[in-house]
Amino acid sequence: MKTRSIQESGIRTIKLEAGSISQLLPFINDQFVKAVETIAASEGRVVVSGIGKSAIVGQKIVATLNSTGTPAIFMHAADAIHGDMGIIQPEDVVVALSYSGQTDELLRLLEAIKRLGAKLIAITGDPKSSLAQAADVALDCGVAKEACPMNLVPTASTTAALALGDALAMTLLVEKGFRQEDFANLHPGGRLGKTLMRVESLMHTGAECPVVRTTTPMPEVIAEMSRKTFGMTCVVDASGALVGVITDGDLRRQIEKGVDVRGLAAADVMTRGPVSVPRAALAAQALNIMETRHITSLIVVDGESNHVAGVVHLHDLWRTEMI
Repeated sequence: MKTRSIQESGIRTIKLEAGSISQLLPFINDQFVKAVETIAASEGRVVVSGIGKSAIVGQKIVATLNSTGTPAIFMHAADAIHGDMGIIQPEDVVVALSYSGQTDELLRLLEAIKRLGAKLIAITGDPKSSLAQAADVALDCGVAKEACPMNLVPTASTTAALALGDALAMTLLVEKGFRQEDFANLHPGGRLGKTLMRVESLMHTGAECPVVRTTTPMPEVIAEMSRKTFGMTCVVDASGALVGVITDGDLRRQIEKGVDVRGLAAADVMTRGPVSVPRAALAAQALNIMETRHITSLIVVDGESNHVAGVVHLHDLWRTEMI
């Protein structure tokens, strides 16, 4: 093939598959709403099943559902008719993928699914098919044409089914109020998990955390700062609540003014109302604050009490390879 022909073939494929997704818009209808409500109301899992290319698409849908707070599991239709039907429980919702809606292995599961009392959602290209007619909810993912020049290889149809699965997962995410913090809990590994890590898993606590009282003499404050090596110390009141911070910079400024800090207490030198974050703050949020304010340490506090829980240092973020 000449270069131009190769490019034209690639462009044709992308255009056809993009069009297959656009054609789904009219199918985001009452049936789609019913499918979302059925899954959201379920006390069980989503059991996704298919065979061939639909099985591969189904596994991706399962992965997306699990990562966004909707428990899901994949059940291969061929394995299901040979014993894996035990995966399905009465409280589950089965999502069956078959473009023709006539896949024999799936149709052989229908009686068992109905007998168990599990709900059935079909994703198919033929709303008049046997699978669609047997389902509690039938979602149409029909396409006008496959991207395959012979109109044989599942291409545009699998793209459409995958997009429809993503639409379900993303709508469920919104309906359940799934938050960035929830996403962090489900993604502890990899770069994404590191970015979504909470500061409480990185902060220095207990004896490692530099803390002094407002009444602490400055010689003791300086000793605390030297021992803990953060270049700062938290200052708390008699109740233990955070009221200020003293940094190396604060000390330098006092010395530049000619002030003899040795006769002062922490309250005389501290900067009041220091920036802090709660335990549940994301590491990415902490990094943004440090970069914006040009600081290397950030105080972590406990809820409404405003008690010091720990200190997170820029080096702690470096070690996560987040930056």
